[in-house]
Amino acid sequence: MQVIYPLLEPAAFQYEVRGVDISHHQGPIDWDALRADGIDFAYIKASEGGNFNDPRFSRNWYAAEQAGMLRGAYHFFTPCRSGEVQAQNFIRVVPEDPNALPPVLDAEHMGPCRDSPMVKDVAAEIGVFLKTVQAHFGKRPIIYTTREFHDAYLVGKFANERFWVRSLLLSPRFRKDQWVFWQYHNRGRRRGIEGPVDLNAFRGTRAELAAL
Repeated sequence: MQVIYPLLEPAAFQYEVRGVDISHHQGPIDWDALRADGIDFAYIKASEGGNFNDPRFSRNWYAAEQAGMLRGAYHFFTPCRSGEVQAQNFIRVVPEDPNALPPVLDAEHMGPCRDSPMVKDVAAEIGVFLKTVQAHFGKRPIIYTTREFHDAYLVGKFANERFWVRSLLLSPRFRKDQWVFWQYHNRGRRRGIEGPVDLNAFRGTRAELAAL
């Protein structure tokens, strides 16, 4: 029997719309149970870098849809490959679906690079990824980032983009006017998932989330 552990979720008192972000590390997921446990949306890892594809992406993508879950796909960005190469990796994996949430670029990897040098301008390569993916899917990607990565590469840039920020427990202290998703817990518990999972809040109503 799966045990659901109590945890502190201050975001639950501020925002009614909550979701998870998952990858193959979560293993098999009972999507119906997850949705019934108060989860409104899921972001599913599709790809990483220039050639890695999450081995559970397709089954998670379609199972989430069958459960009636709003879902989107994300790419884990590395500073070791160009934005164009990484965008094409993401595009190869993710189906076009007008009902999907906007794509997400997960920008948190600080390096080092094992098999190639770091790109010269990380922010510029992120910009290329955003432009290329938007041209393909017709939706501007959202940038997920941590405070560490943000302060190293993104300060003073991307003033008009939407952000998803990681700030455990405490309300986000950066990109205050730009964030739409807030990752507030990295070891949450929800029925349908064995083990810990990232928990997130959406800054808006369920109708506004669906409108994305």
